[in-house]
Amino acid sequence: MTRFSSPPLVFTVRRCEPVLVTPAKPTPREWKELSDIDDQEGLRFQIPVIQFYRRCELSEGSLRGDPARVIREAVAKALVFYYPLAGRLREGPGHKLIVECTGEGVLFIEADADVTLDQFGHALQPPFPCLEELLYDVPGSSGVLHCPLILIQVTRLKCGGFIFALRLNHTMCDAAGLVQFMNAVAEMARGAQLLSLPPVWQRDLLKARVPPHITCTHIEYDEVADTKGTIIPLDDMAHRSFFFGPSEVNAIRRFVPQHLQAHYSTFELLTACLWRCRTIALQPDPEEDVRMICIVNARSKFNPPLPTGYYGNAFAFPMAISKAGTICEKHFAYTLELVRNAKANVTEEYMKSVADLMAIRGKPHFTVVRTYLVSDVTRAGFREVDFGWGRPKYGGPAKGGVGAIPGVASFYIPFRNNKGEDGIVVPICLPAAAMGRFVEELEGILKLASKCLEVASTDKLAAKSSRIIMSSL
Repeated sequence: MTRFSSPPLVFTVRRCEPVLVTPAKPTPREWKELSDIDDQEGLRFQIPVIQFYRRCELSEGSLRGDPARVIREAVAKALVFYYPLAGRLREGPGHKLIVECTGEGVLFIEADADVTLDQFGHALQPPFPCLEELLYDVPGSSGVLHCPLILIQVTRLKCGGFIFALRLNHTMCDAAGLVQFMNAVAEMARGAQLLSLPPVWQRDLLKARVPPHITCTHIEYDEVADTKGTIIPLDDMAHRSFFFGPSEVNAIRRFVPQHLQAHYSTFELLTACLWRCRTIALQPDPEEDVRMICIVNARSKFNPPLPTGYYGNAFAFPMAISKAGTICEKHFAYTLELVRNAKANVTEEYMKSVADLMAIRGKPHFTVVRTYLVSDVTRAGFREVDFGWGRPKYGGPAKGGVGAIPGVASFYIPFRNNKGEDGIVVPICLPAAAMGRFVEELEGILKLASKCLEVASTDKLAAKSSRIIMSSL
């Protein structure tokens, strides 16, 4: 495992005044309701993503055009198709969110930085230095209602590369939907006139039934009183990223009985391991409940699947719950099964039941007391977005711990380290003292797994010792 912290890099960014980029052609003026999955309280926040691109030389040796100009024009063209994103959110009766398609546009910032891409280092991953300069929070722009739904900043670098940073009102799109919009901009930037994947609105597919009726158990929306001050304090938070390549994942897999090792996915193994380490690091009361939420994309759970091109939120927040002491003391397989079973809960009926719950209970926030949320974006496609400068050196979430309740969420982001190994980088956000314990616990697990492997390879007696060691985790 490689762990990263923010590099000691300081640079200056010169920004032009923010402008509103409107659709390149007239678009319909209408009102569009969000789905009952979209407008739940837990999605009413802004989510940042960031892409780093190298310089690009044309065949004759000249550089490509100005990326800020190219992308700004491409955004205007893409908004003709994605015109709701150029509107503004209003709130109707019953806490219902509705897009007023005004055509006002999205915020766009053009900037220059006195730094090269190489100065960010080989390990380009969250947390990024000076993120607030690379994605400037325009005053008055970050609300949910009556504000631009997207903010984009393109920052040119001294080396000829650039940084594309974007902030999205999460109620409008999930990761898959956002990447779909970004690819639309990228296609326009590369000269396309039409989109290869037209957008599909159809938010009624995920609206509550009439009458709404909850048919599944949704512990993720239970009202839990924070009687012990168990929501993570936001002062003195530490942000680090951890890389898990094939050797780290295989080391974690060693804690599963050999005949079951192929039974669990990388996501399940990693989530169980991180949840356990995080619980130990936070030192909760052993009798207190701790929770894990894993984001599950439900597009394929429907029969037929949701239409190709649907760009709304189409995921669930299934939850696993356990006593903290049980997570810390029981065999690793216990936590693994909790994660696996939570994922398996998500079906078409489950999604319809969530929509109905939102309508009945007033769109509650998911439970955040002693909760760890993980979102796997390894297949979302951020690394494939090509504006004409090739694929990004890094593409994906700009930081961990984002959301209405900071410090709760981690992302699984595809990453290639400086050794050329493909793996997953995971941003973690914890109180500073807990971060130290988290690192110690995680490194201890990986070292123990390596020791088990060495011992098990010597003789049968050693293999027996290996099984004893593994049974303690």
